[in-house]
Amino acid sequence: MRQSHIAVIGAPMDLGAGRRGVDMGPSALRVAGLNQKLAEIGYQIEDLGNVVVDQPESLPTGPTHARYLPQIAHTCARLADMVERAADKGHVPLVLGGDHSAAIGTVAGMSRHLHKQGHKLGVLWIDAHADMNTPESSPSGNIHGMPLACIIGQGPSELTGIASHVPMVDPRNVAIVGLRSVDDIERLNVRGAGVHPFTMRDIDERGMRTVMQEAIHAVSSGTMGFHLSFDLDAVDPAEAPGVGTPVHGGITYREAHLAMEIVCDSGLMTSLEMVELNPVLDIANRTAILGVELLMSALGKRIL
Repeated sequence: MRQSHIAVIGAPMDLGAGRRGVDMGPSALRVAGLNQKLAEIGYQIEDLGNVVVDQPESLPTGPTHARYLPQIAHTCARLADMVERAADKGHVPLVLGGDHSAAIGTVAGMSRHLHKQGHKLGVLWIDAHADMNTPESSPSGNIHGMPLACIIGQGPSELTGIASHVPMVDPRNVAIVGLRSVDDIERLNVRGAGVHPFTMRDIDERGMRTVMQEAIHAVSSGTMGFHLSFDLDAVDPAEAPGVGTPVHGGITYREAHLAMEIVCDSGLMTSLEMVELNPVLDIANRTAILGVELLMSALGKRIL
């Protein structure tokens, strides 16, 4: 990245998740030394604090097919405004989640920022799950399983319209890396949307380097750059136990770092987020420490 300023924004939201605890994720990443470590490799850090999030204990869950939809929409709209303002100042937005529904707000803000300049945004989605359910297909009604669908224009209008243009991102400029857990109906959504999915089999057979090069080509073709959305459950739970929806057989420690190093080498990342860290399920903040290490690799830390 060319920018030297990073705007850190916490999104302590667990309204979209099925298990409580991810609202503590931003604090855990900060406790793991994120801001200090970024400053040590030369960045100027402005921590903007946390976006205001409604607490689920005081709210009705709402429709069973899209739980807490109004509250998530309000939070994502507030987050989009914070991200857009930071990007307009020439800063790199770094969002700390929270559940993955926060990505709707992050991408909406970045998409609006680039749209004003006549540019397009790509999205690199690193995740064990596709997150491409809709209220009609979701078996749980949890919106953290729907954000990527909303980003490409499929889902409730309260979420798809936050960027003021639909879709926020052309599905042809979306790549998903690390897939290994996809719902039955969601599988049809992924196949028919035009996104570029790379499963764990692709990584096993072809290697992380080849997969990441193809993914970055897809998200950067015809765009001004890409947003990186990293769900920590992409990493195997042996390395990242502190996530709400762990799936065995994930990306290894070194594969995750290689992916982040390739992202950095591309010079095309415009913004990034780390989501789905659940300190309640973690062991001695181990997953948060890993998350900070991966963010450092994505932002330029090298072995030599």
